[in-house]
Amino acid sequence: MATSDSSNTSGPRVSEQTFSSYNQAQGQKYVQARHDYNPLVYQAVVEHHTSTGGRPDTLLDVGCGPGLAARALAPHFAQVIGLDPSEGMLAVARSLGGASSTGEPIRWERGAAEELDKVPQLAPASVDLITAANAAHWFDMPRFWAAAARALRPGGTVALWTSGDIRAHPSMPGAAKIQAAMDRHFEVNLRPHMTAGNLLTMGGYADLPLPWTKNPGDGNDEAANAVARQFDEAKFVRRDWAADEEFFVSNSEVNLDGFEKLMATVSAQTRWNQAHPELVGTDKDVIKILRREIEEALHEAGVEKGKEKLKGSVLGVLLIVKKRGVHDQ
Repeated sequence: MATSDSSNTSGPRVSEQTFSSYNQAQGQKYVQARHDYNPLVYQAVVEHHTSTGGRPDTLLDVGCGPGLAARALAPHFAQVIGLDPSEGMLAVARSLGGASSTGEPIRWERGAAEELDKVPQLAPASVDLITAANAAHWFDMPRFWAAAARALRPGGTVALWTSGDIRAHPSMPGAAKIQAAMDRHFEVNLRPHMTAGNLLTMGGYADLPLPWTKNPGDGNDEAANAVARQFDEAKFVRRDWAADEEFFVSNSEVNLDGFEKLMATVSAQTRWNQAHPELVGTDKDVIKILRREIEEALHEAGVEKGKEKLKGSVLGVLLIVKKRGVHDQ
């Protein structure tokens, strides 16, 4: 949800225009369709943060959307802030509430990732953990890292994760044919509506810029070098989830109605819908077409009509970056 110079006088200036423009109804559909992350994902974040000297005081969840990650991590921190540019997403987050370890309500603030250090009542170098769940691919990462460096306490942590590629689980009947149908759908129907952010998630954040990433033509950018020096590259951690590990709270089977609702929350699919409003919900809707192909594959594999279920393997990834401590500067 990166900022840009585009005109937006009513709130944060963002270049990501799909989720950031969600109204409350769309945000409600999003939170109903999306599974929460497996508790082991949150556990990995908290354990790494605390075991490397991180404090349990202030958590800032950036690109928080309806607040899944902020609420899940809130019991571990005294103060919790969720930040998002979408008023619709924040309206859902506020309706769902949440409280910190001290009982203090989660604060839901509107703002851009690249200006996270400008959250009201947030002192410089006061944040202990910054998180971004399936959101960092929308950020202007150099500006995000600069803001994170200003906001983080020495020894603080940045944890970024994404669900990465999602594959048909090999144990599912007709898995190979279903995967082929999914691949066609993404390549033929959705690829024209994908952005650089979508490609970053599909690549498992392999190309997500980190504080020390150098881009061709940057030259000797002293400001960028100053930001990079504040983070400890030697302590960088990347954890990849295997296909048989649960990245979401449940990678269990889902019926085809649930599958349609989930697919409708994919940003590239949302943009396809915006480009073809006259086809949405009709027999020519690409999600409906994909559903028919999946049904056919399941029936050919012996699944009875009315008992169609899908199961996926989510290749999630977690990136953890540490700000240097006082004695590491």
